[in-house]
Amino acid sequence: MTDFNKSIAILGSTGSVGQQSVEIAEKHSLNVDLLSASSSVESMEKQARLLKPRVCVLTNEGAAADLKTKLADTDIKVFGGEKSLLSSIEESTASTAINAISGFAGLAPAISCAKSGKRIAMSNKEAIVIAYKFLKAEIDNNNAEMIPVDSEHSAIFQCLQGSNSNKIKRIILTSSGGPFRNRSYSKLKSITAKEALAHPTWKMGPKITVDSASLMNKGFEVIEAVRLFDVEPEQIKVVVHPQSIMHSAVEYCDNSVVAQMGAPDMRTCIQYAITYPKRAVSLAKPLDFAAIGQLTFEEPNMKTFTLLSLAYHAIVEDGLLPAVLNASDEVAVNYFLQGKIGFTDIFNVVEDVVKTYKNIKNPTLDEIINADEEARIITREHINKLI
Repeated sequence: MTDFNKSIAILGSTGSVGQQSVEIAEKHSLNVDLLSASSSVESMEKQARLLKPRVCVLTNEGAAADLKTKLADTDIKVFGGEKSLLSSIEESTASTAINAISGFAGLAPAISCAKSGKRIAMSNKEAIVIAYKFLKAEIDNNNAEMIPVDSEHSAIFQCLQGSNSNKIKRIILTSSGGPFRNRSYSKLKSITAKEALAHPTWKMGPKITVDSASLMNKGFEVIEAVRLFDVEPEQIKVVVHPQSIMHSAVEYCDNSVVAQMGAPDMRTCIQYAITYPKRAVSLAKPLDFAAIGQLTFEEPNMKTFTLLSLAYHAIVEDGLLPAVLNASDEVAVNYFLQGKIGFTDIFNVVEDVVKTYKNIKNPTLDEIINADEEARIITREHINKLI
C-alpha cells in the first residue's frame, strides 16, 4: 500500500509520458478521474477499462463518438472536442493533473488546470517556454501549483528542496548529447528520421526524440529552467552527459554542487510530481554504481548543433521569440519526420525564421498566440522553397 491518496487526471494519456503515467496509476491504485487524448480510440479504450475513470475526452470529435460506442457498456462519460476537454478539466475532482499533451496544444489545458486550483505535474514544456508569465499568474491567483516532470527540471526542483534558491550560482543542465553528438555538421545532412528516432538512453515520443537529437530539446529546457527557477540565461550551463545518470545539478554560491541521480526512467519524475513532498516505491530500477563504472561529462558542440545557441538567443531577447522558436521547430520537425526535408534543414529553417521575426518585448497572450500562428505559416513558406 502507498502512503498517499491522490485523485489524478492524465492529459495526453496515450502518448509516451501519458502511458507511463497510466503505469504509475495502476501500480499505486490511484483514483483516475479523467483521461484525455487526441484520437487514439483503441489505446484510450484499453486505458479506460483498466483505470475506470469518470470521464474520457478525445479532442477529435469523430474519434470520441467511436469511443463512446465502445464504452457504452460502462458508466464512463465520453466527450469530444477541445472545449469539452477544457470544461472537463475545470470540473474534474482530480487534485493533480498530469499535463502530458505535447506541443502548443498543451497551453490551454495547463491554464484550465491552473484556473481550477490543481497541482499540475507539468510535462508539457511548450506552455512554459511560450507563455509562462500568463500561466504563472493563473497558478498564483487560484492557489494552484506546478511541479516539473521533465527529468532535468525535476532534478533541479529536487536539488533545491531545503535550500535557499537565492543562493544559486549556476544550474547545470545535463544532456545525453543524443545519437549524433560526435558527428560533424556535414555528416548530419544525411541523417534519416529512423536514425534520429533511435535515442540512446530515453524512451520518448517522436517529436521530442528528434529535438533531443538536434539539441533543440535542450534549448527548450534552457528556456524552461530560466522561467521555472527565476535565473538568468547565463546561469544555465549545459553539459553533455551520455550515461544520463546525473539528471541535473545546482551549484550554490559556496561552489557546492547538489546533483540528483537515478536510472533514466521518466516514471520516477512523473511519480515524484504526483506524490511530492512524499516519495513512494518506484517502477524504475535502482542504480548499481559498480556496474555503471564511470560517469563522463563534456561540452556541447554548439557550433554544430546551432539550435542550442538559438535557444539562448531566444530567451535573452525573450518577448515573442521563444514562441516563434517553438512554433517553427514544431513545423520543421513534422516535415522532417515525413521525409520532406533533411535533418540540418531543421536547423537552417528555424534559425532563419527566428532571427528575421519582428519581436515585441512585452507581448500579450493574444500576441503570443498570433506569433505562433504566423511563425508556422512563415516556416511552411521557407520549407516550400526547399521541396
